[in-house]
Amino acid sequence: MRALGAIIGRRGGAAGRYREELRREKRDPAPSRLAYRVERLWLTPAFRKAVRVGLPSALIVLVTAAWLGDAGRRSAMQAWLAGLRESVENRPEFMVSLMAIDGASEPVANAIRGMLPVALPASSFRIDLEALRATIAQIDAVAGAELRIRKGGVLEVAVTERVPAVLWRRGGTLEMLDATGHRVATLLDRSARPDLPVIAGDGAEQAVPEALAILAAARPVQSRVRGLVRMGERRWDVVLDREQRIMLPEADPVTAVQRVIALDQAEDMLGRDLTVVDLRNEMRPTIRLAAPATGEVEGETRVSGP
Repeated sequence: MRALGAIIGRRGGAAGRYREELRREKRDPAPSRLAYRVERLWLTPAFRKAVRVGLPSALIVLVTAAWLGDAGRRSAMQAWLAGLRESVENRPEFMVSLMAIDGASEPVANAIRGMLPVALPASSFRIDLEALRATIAQIDAVAGAELRIRKGGVLEVAVTERVPAVLWRRGGTLEMLDATGHRVATLLDRSARPDLPVIAGDGAEQAVPEALAILAAARPVQSRVRGLVRMGERRWDVVLDREQRIMLPEADPVTAVQRVIALDQAEDMLGRDLTVVDLRNEMRPTIRLAAPATGEVEGETRVSGP
């Protein structure tokens, strides 16, 4: 009986293994529904990017926010960053120790040195070159300025100064103006610049180019010219010595001056005893004689053009 049971047991075990193998052979090779959905989701580009980039980034942000949530840690980090920045800014290769100013007179150079926002030596990071250039350009005597930091810690300032062309008498002061009418500086003593002609009158500073053209046309009698006076903000009078005056028209005053110079060279008109040459009316130029020279002739005498 025992032998029979053993035989039946072996046969039963073999049959069980056979049935298990049959079940394995009949298993469906397709993935499960959950595995299929996960695989399809992973094939989505946005999901892959969120997993690969979004999750790490969110984790980093959360950790950083938790670390910075402590006020003591934030203060320590700010102090460390400030110290790091200061150590970099104060390195020797970034220090500016000298300022070199080219093309400026001594008063302008002193004014520029006084505009430097920091005392030298100073880090180049603390010097705003563009802001400093704009500040220097506000000086009346400066037409332009270029700034750069040279090797060796030298701040180089190349200045182009305005060249005074005329003196503008305004009330009791004399202002030096350049050829465009821009103010250069105030002149305290007329004898300091005897080479500059004088203009006066309201609006004279706005017509400096025309005044210079008139003075150029009057060059043959330059030694007698005392200045130009702007009349009514629309025309000029040329003031000569011996209390003589040439009244110019509003339109084309240079040509009028050339006519007077031609008459003077031909007939020595300005050498005569007259006070006014009135050219305001091109069709009727007149002269006004001085009182002792009128004699029997009084009033105005008409003069002919050249």
